[in-house]
Amino acid sequence: MSGHSKWHNIQARKGKQDALRSNVFSKLSRLVTISARTGGGDQVMNFSLRLAVERAKAAGMPKDNIERAIKKGTGGPDGAQLEEALYEAYGPGGVAILVKIITDNKNRTVQEIKHTLSKNGGSFGSSGSVAWMFGQFGYAIVGNDQFQPKADPPLAEKTNKLSRDDFELTMIDAGAEDIRDGEEGNIEIKTKVENLKKVMDKLKEIGIEPKESGLTWEAKDKVVVDEAVSGRLENLFSEFENDDDVEDYWTNAE
Repeated sequence: MSGHSKWHNIQARKGKQDALRSNVFSKLSRLVTISARTGGGDQVMNFSLRLAVERAKAAGMPKDNIERAIKKGTGGPDGAQLEEALYEAYGPGGVAILVKIITDNKNRTVQEIKHTLSKNGGSFGSSGSVAWMFGQFGYAIVGNDQFQPKADPPLAEKTNKLSRDDFELTMIDAGAEDIRDGEEGNIEIKTKVENLKKVMDKLKEIGIEPKESGLTWEAKDKVVVDEAVSGRLENLFSEFENDDDVEDYWTNAE
């Protein structure tokens, strides 16, 4: 979902490289701050803030850092300076890319993104040039270990866990569009944007803590790229991950 197949974004790589840890916390702190600024500091009333806080917790961000980020958004000067935007671009080989940014200086960030794209064989796109190739969805990722085993009835009798089949029915009733096996033994739940909160509330009700959740953009059609383009995309996305202003990105490259 948020990892876009083999193209790894911030969340897909969190915790795997110590050098990126502070960078990830910086990005997540901005996400929490702008969510609090936009909808208030109450996670019950502000679902966007709740999602941002849960992402921060899943990445191992300390509680004090999260609370400071919320305070910045609800009253501090740093929160008032932040803006978010979604930019459209073309990567090497003409692949489509969406880039979400959170920045305190939009003009600087636009120039940096243009430079990063240009030196990696890409270019900035005009409004509407790329977005039509994607659809926005809600998603949640949960571990397969949270369900009772199928092949061990004695063990299944000792646990209160749902079976996988019962879990899927419960999620569909809550508004899930699709449920599928993902990477590393995880299960990916896809929802319409308007149904994500209902799915998240149901997960909480049945005692399942998602490893990751939020809103994502998914390409309607994927394109296959050759080895040369793949290498340039890796370089491009690596630079995006190291850019404090780039919160997330998506591509239609397979």
